[in-house]
Amino acid sequence: MDRRHFSMLLLAGLGLPGTLHATGAARQVGDVRSASGGVFAQIDQRRTLSAGADVLLGDLVWTEADARAALAMEGGSNVFLGSSARLKIDRFVAASGGQLVLGDGAMIFDRDDALPKTAIEVRSVFGLIGVRGTRFFAGPSRGTFGIFCERGEVKVEAGGETRVLAAGDGVEITAAGAAASALKRWNPARIDEAFRSVLG
Repeated sequence: MDRRHFSMLLLAGLGLPGTLHATGAARQVGDVRSASGGVFAQIDQRRTLSAGADVLLGDLVWTEADARAALAMEGGSNVFLGSSARLKIDRFVAASGGQLVLGDGAMIFDRDDALPKTAIEVRSVFGLIGVRGTRFFAGPSRGTFGIFCERGEVKVEAGGETRVLAAGDGVEITAAGAAASALKRWNPARIDEAFRSVLG
């Protein structure tokens, strides 16, 4: 699936189970810790998000250009979104994990290693990222889709191949359907560049 069709799928909510609920019936799975610039969410109606707002199961959360958002998910996981990012909260259960769908932009996922392990997946048009207790970056990086593991372990499945990243490892995916590159140790300048693109 190419990026255009993936984005259309993400926006429509088609083929993603459990996402088309009325806002009043949707379950809260987190809250907004901070938001700067235009930050929005939508299930059936668009909502402007600010600090303290609910994050609901089935939400499509997005940021405008130069906006940032920090989401605290139930069970202790934290998600940070950079500028012009789109993230679908497809499935999320604190005790057993969940699935997030990254449509555009960059994100940082952070879950303390001391917390109980949960099976959380982050899907994108580039592949599947499996996480438990870890902190990682995923998003545009120097002309590719980059994934960098700062702490813990990350499993990346793309193009029919699997890479397991430990702390300090990064990979690049050049196009949808392509396999991830061999593991690389990202230099401090690239790491800082990636994290600053999300955290500002």
